Amino acid sequence: MVSHLFLYLLSGGFAYTASLQNSTLLQLMEKLLTNYNKGVRPVKNWTQPTTIYIDFVLHAVLEVDGQNQKLRTNIWYQQIWMDEFLKWNPTSFDGINEISLPIESIWIPDVLIQEFIDVGRSPYMPYVYVNSSGHIKNYKPIQVVSACRLEIYAFPFDKQNCTFTFCSWLHTVNDINLKLWRSHEEIENNTSAFVDDGEWELLSVPSKYEMLYNEGREYAQIQFNVIIRRRPLLYVVSLLLPSIFLMLVDVTSYFLPPNSSGRITFKSSILLGYTVFRMNLSDDLPATAMTTPLIGVFFAVCMALLVISLIESILITKLLSMNEEAEPMTAVSKCCVSKLISSNRSTTDSFCTSLKTQEGICDDSVSDSDTETPGQHQDKILNQEAQALQIKELPVKEILKEISSIKFYLYQLEDPTNPKNDWLAFCYRFDTFLFRVYLVILGVYTITMSTLWLIWSNP
Repeated sequence: MVSHLFLYLLSGGFAYTASLQNSTLLQLMEKLLTNYNKGVRPVKNWTQPTTIYIDFVLHAVLEVDGQNQKLRTNIWYQQIWMDEFLKWNPTSFDGINEISLPIESIWIPDVLIQEFIDVGRSPYMPYVYVNSSGHIKNYKPIQVVSACRLEIYAFPFDKQNCTFTFCSWLHTVNDINLKLWRSHEEIENNTSAFVDDGEWELLSVPSKYEMLYNEGREYAQIQFNVIIRRRPLLYVVSLLLPSIFLMLVDVTSYFLPPNSSGRITFKSSILLGYTVFRMNLSDDLPATAMTTPLIGVFFAVCMALLVISLIESILITKLLSMNEEAEPMTAVSKCCVSKLISSNRSTTDSFCTSLKTQEGICDDSVSDSDTETPGQHQDKILNQEAQALQIKELPVKEILKEISSIKFYLYQLEDPTNPKNDWLAFCYRFDTFLFRVYLVILGVYTITMSTLWLIWSNP
């Protein structure tokens, strides 16, 4: 039983080997690769150059590194060329018009990207397609880390123009020539394959063919210009709008009274909040060693304006305090003291007069009590009491009058809307002047920054 099973398996193995040897694909591959030398350019006439057709499709922008001036992208790359040693008659091989061959077994052109600086995570494609006429199609997605001169000055309203230059590393144009597989217009306007849901927007991919002259030799090269634009909405909401709102709040703080202590406290809180805001969002700004972005200048000038505004408020407060130090108890105290002294003197005199009057009345009453009749004596006592009441009411009225005058004087002195003091009026006018100068500087700064961003975002 075991011997029958062994014979069955052995016969099956021979049948599979025979069928494999009789395979048309295997026969075709053996015919094409037998005596094939992949180290020789595949032309029968060595004076005839091999034309490489190139197609380029940008699929995604993965990273834009402004500090290191490099761009990481994912592209779909295609090479098509003619191999005169890989031709066959389809009728001789069961009508097979196309076959896949291992890429290590055939000649591959040395077409590279000049801006290439690092190896990306590209998938390995081990095969190429070959048709019966000898045309080879090498399709492969590659991840390219290339050098690019990135202009971050207009961030976040910037556009970038990065080049991908394809050329043969060793062969001159007499050996390898390059051509576009599609037309210039079709390549430039084809953005359908681009992943358009990220930070960058693909505008166009213009291309051109040119010759490179080096040491008396000519090299063919094709250059693709990838023009992309950043979507600025995220950075406008997270960076620019908070800064603008804080500047507007600082402008409204000028409507607080200059002599109010809360004005300096309020401006100091705004400056502190802006500093914390800048520290938290420092990682969102692009880092570049070549130029300072406009947004960095914008933040620096905004902080400088906040500092200037705070210094102006401190200066006004100092001027107002100098007015108070220059009049140590002069206007109010002298008035109050003089009026109080006069009030005391008048009160003392009144009381003395009343006492003297009462003493005289008492003496007269004692001296005349014996000679006057009882009726006349009673009328005289009533007249003396009326005169005493009038004398007592006089100092009270005088004191109330003096207090009312002092109160009115203090109200006029401390009224901020109608200052009688010349120094106080000067401080108010100076504060208004500085506020207008601050508004002019802020307006000029806003127009300048908007103009620069508009110019650099549309070069």
